[in-house]
Amino acid sequence: MKADVEPKSGNRYRIEALAKGLDVLKLFDENVTVLKLREICDRTGIPMPTAFRVVATLEEGGFVERLQDGGIRPGVAVLTLGSAALRGSSLVQASERPLRHLAETTGETVNLAVLLGDQVLYLARLRNSDLVTANVQVGSTLPAPYTSMGKLLLAYLPLDERHAMLADHDFSAQVGPNAARSLEALDALLEPIRRDGYALQDQEVAAGLRSVSVPVFGPGERPVAAINIAVAANRHDVDSLRGPLLEALRATAQEISVRLRAG
Repeated sequence: MKADVEPKSGNRYRIEALAKGLDVLKLFDENVTVLKLREICDRTGIPMPTAFRVVATLEEGGFVERLQDGGIRPGVAVLTLGSAALRGSSLVQASERPLRHLAETTGETVNLAVLLGDQVLYLARLRNSDLVTANVQVGSTLPAPYTSMGKLLLAYLPLDERHAMLADHDFSAQVGPNAARSLEALDALLEPIRRDGYALQDQEVAAGLRSVSVPVFGPGERPVAAINIAVAANRHDVDSLRGPLLEALRATAQEISVRLRAG
């Protein structure tokens, strides 16, 4: 029992067995849906006997499922937790009505996201059926350097913090034709964003897609999230995103920010 509570991160309240279980769950995302036990060991560094017990405990609680071929995937209990987290989020609650109004008045796809390392995590998405993109949904993540919301949130970070966050980012990933291909190129794109208060994405995350994003503020000086309007490139050029769509987006962000600060 003593080994389970030994602090290894400077936190004397840390429970190592629980931390290992969370490390296993964090391996799964929309791109990694099934893993074998050996893969879990290799990716976490947890010894095989310990990993076996951790997975068995998670399976008993419904947090993972074991397939007939030995594969392990997230269980329904994880979905329940994720749904509860979204429903209970003050950010999601404050954004729901303003985003719905924005989607209805513009007829375009609108999104809400937060920064999660070098990714943006989508917390809300109201999609226009005409928008042809990758299968992005609530809970999806996309690389922050190529999305308007990601670029905007990165632009508000101190330079050293941003560079540390992106130190291991792969700029050779298969993305849109106009994506930044180096940290230096990204820095140049981010330089005017904080000054202007909005970010554009011109076929950087995917061909045929453009978007414009603005920040959402809570009580502090940094944005807590970003919202955007995403459009098909064959219907909107970059300049059109700086007009009425940007004005509507800014008004919506202001309304959400007021709601957040009001508690």
